[in-house]
Amino acid sequence: MKKTIMLLVMLFTAVAFSQNKNAKATIEVDGVCMMCKKRIEKACFKTKGVKSAEWNVDTHQLVVVYDERKTSLKIINENIAAVGHDTKTVKASDEAYNSVHECCKYRDEELIKEHHK
Repeated sequence: MKKTIMLLVMLFTAVAFSQNKNAKATIEVDGVCMMCKKRIEKACFKTKGVKSAEWNVDTHQLVVVYDERKTSLKIINENIAAVGHDTKTVKASDEAYNSVHECCKYRDEELIKEHHK
């Protein structure tokens, strides 16, 4: 009986502390247009374990569903930065930022004003 109870406690503990198969997170990602949207979402989907990615052009919010057993938010943020887009936790390198199309230069205040017209 004690063995059975101990086994059940261990099983419950393992399940309670296991990683989430379908975690959902919201990440703020800089960008200005539909080309940015496509690039950001594509970077997410190229990340093993990402099941869903939807970036909103107006709010700059990326909602991502991913398998925590296969990836992490850190890796997702790094992959987004690698294609030229800043997140709250990872800034894109100048080389990556300069690789985006001219209309996607979200660090340029004048360009941002143009997109809002």
